[in-house]
Amino acid sequence: MAKVKYGNWDLVAALEDYQEEMEDWVKKGIAKTINTIYNTAISLAPVDLGYLKESIDFIYKDGGFTGIISVGAEYAIYVEYGTGIYATGPGGSRAKKLPWSYKGDDGEWHTTYGMHAQPFWNPAIDAGRKVFNKYFS
Repeated sequence: MAKVKYGNWDLVAALEDYQEEMEDWVKKGIAKTINTIYNTAISLAPVDLGYLKESIDFIYKDGGFTGIISVGAEYAIYVEYGTGIYATGPGGSRAKKLPWSYKGDDGEWHTTYGMHAQPFWNPAIDAGRKVFNKYFS
């Protein structure tokens, strides 16, 4: 809020109204961006048991000026970038032994060369970036 000792009170009131309108406009742009990222990530997240999709969440802080989207599934990075010979993330594949075997929850042994990437997060960020740039430009 403006502190005026001398001046035009109508101007001060107009500036305060303008500040409130600008704050609401900025909050609306942030909400549009956050909702776009969230909805895109949810729609692109692959579903096996559904935990990855259910672990995606968002919150607003600072009265709506900050939005935080989180992915709680600890394996999300492997889904996003792939594993083994199919890894596409930073540094690519660093697999030392291919193929490898692991014991599944069913008690059976499985052999794999890795898993293909199933991007959901980076495309969601790209979609949010487009909304943000369009809204705030």
